[in-house]
Amino acid sequence: MTGEVTAEAPADAPEEKASDLAKGPPEPLEEVAASGSTGEEQAPVASPQAPVPTATKPAPPSEDVPSAPLLLTVEDVSDSSMTVSWEPPERPGRLGFQGYVLELLREGALEWVPVNARPMMVTQQTVRNLALGDKFFLRVVAVSLAGAGPPAVLDQPVHIRETTEPPKIRVPRHLRQTYIRQVGETVNLQIPFQGNPKPQASWTHNGHAVDSQRVSVRTGQQDSILFIRSAQRSDSGCYELTVKLEDQEAKATIHILVTERPEPPSSIRLLDVWGCNAALQWTPPQDTGNAELLGYTVQKADRKTGQWFTVLERYHPTTCTISDLIVGNSYSFRVFSENLCGLSASAAVTKELAHIQKAEIIDKPKGFVERDFLEAPSFTQPLADHASTPGYSTQLFCSVRASPKPKIIWMKNKVAIEGNPKYRALSEQGVCTLEIRKPSPFDSGVYTCKATNALGEASVDCRLEVKASATH
Repeated sequence: MTGEVTAEAPADAPEEKASDLAKGPPEPLEEVAASGSTGEEQAPVASPQAPVPTATKPAPPSEDVPSAPLLLTVEDVSDSSMTVSWEPPERPGRLGFQGYVLELLREGALEWVPVNARPMMVTQQTVRNLALGDKFFLRVVAVSLAGAGPPAVLDQPVHIRETTEPPKIRVPRHLRQTYIRQVGETVNLQIPFQGNPKPQASWTHNGHAVDSQRVSVRTGQQDSILFIRSAQRSDSGCYELTVKLEDQEAKATIHILVTERPEPPSSIRLLDVWGCNAALQWTPPQDTGNAELLGYTVQKADRKTGQWFTVLERYHPTTCTISDLIVGNSYSFRVFSENLCGLSASAAVTKELAHIQKAEIIDKPKGFVERDFLEAPSFTQPLADHASTPGYSTQLFCSVRASPKPKIIWMKNKVAIEGNPKYRALSEQGVCTLEIRKPSPFDSGVYTCKATNALGEASVDCRLEVKASATH
């Protein structure tokens, strides 16, 4: 016996005077043991006749005593209490009705023990301080001044068992998207869960058990922690937490991406030098650091000073034209790759120098025939296909040679876009630029740059795709 049983009735129940029951005054109940409950059960319904031990003194067979209460039902069971209810009897007896007495019979015992020593005018009672693991039969009798009537008895015993709570996982908000870490950083995932009794928790990585030599897992009463001291790129992937309780389980998926700085572009070369301009081309890096490239950083250095200056940042194409170079100087160029971890540790550097020649002064002798410099438009640097992110302005570049200076016309899907405030077109020293302000997916399409003068015309095309990048 682990505790004293107490009964609780509704606050508005009137107190009743003590009366002698037909079966004699009951002894007060000292202790009742109980076992746990698994939750809500279908309540058994009482019947006047039940296959359990009967009272030692049956009620007098008289119409003066009440009939048996109706619909004795278990309303709720916890790990230390139970609540029962019933309906009044059909016949309350011809003499003064006193109330009800609830009795318990512990499984294996021989005597019924009353929960309330005197009749109570209530039709619901809560019995507390029950011990985990016990089983009880229940019965209730109606009492009048003539004595106690026949009992209403539950057909099945009530098992006091521990209440269960199905497993549930609550994933923190910052882990509902891809969790990004850099190589060498720690990974510490703390995932809260619920369940009673404590459920079993397990982790998998890409469908397989986690590597216990690299990954440490610690599970407590209310959470599970996955810890990696020094993350490597191989730790990237899909981690799944499974919380299981008997035949019920809950799952949560967390995506981890471990990144590092990218390699520099594989190669770079100087395509052309004219006027104060130089055209460059490079190839993407072989290793992007397990992350999407954010673009390239292009720098120039005058051979006289050796100082590097940034010309372009987060530039996406792999070709560019660098303008406004100083006449008489020679330049080197280099390109860095960049991802969310930063710039590549080194850069791809041009092997050749770009010499910006001074204009020569030529003495024209008499009879000199001036050379015809007239030239039809021709593009020295075409447009390159480009992908952009919605909301971030982007630029298209190309280079053209022509004399006299050509007229530049930009078109989208073969329709001129001149005068549209969304676009800004520039043409300086043969370099043609189209800036698209805050593009949306509707700005995707084929863009054409057309150059015309009196001697002819030329055009180049590229495809622009504006699409939000997917999160993996």
